[in-house]
Amino acid sequence: MRGLTIIVATPDPARFHAALSIAAAAAATGAAVRLYLHADAVALATPGAVHPDATRFAAAGLPTLDQLRADALAMGVRIIACQTGLAMCAADAATLPQGVEAGGLVSLIASLGDDRLVTL
Repeated sequence: MRGLTIIVATPDPARFHAALSIAAAAAATGAAVRLYLHADAVALATPGAVHPDATRFAAAGLPTLDQLRADALAMGVRIIACQTGLAMCAADAATLPQGVEAGGLVSLIASLGDDRLVTL
């Protein structure tokens, strides 16, 4: 089965929610999944990031971004924070939530292989 690599290109919580949902769905089928937070999108990895429609989502029974991230990680999704983005946010790998790793775009692209690539 082909893997899936998702790049979240902006710090938009709606895109991150969609990316996590897609990642979890793909992981549920047994696919290897990587989700890369590029540049300013690294801020979304921070616990407590809130979707602007969080109240409406909760009323519909949808998980928060923190819950969705935890679920994706538990399903084996690799979440990678851009090293440049960490520097832009004055953060480092030690400040990332458990399970989120630091990485670079070059190594991500170099290791794509036959993965499908989605950018949000």
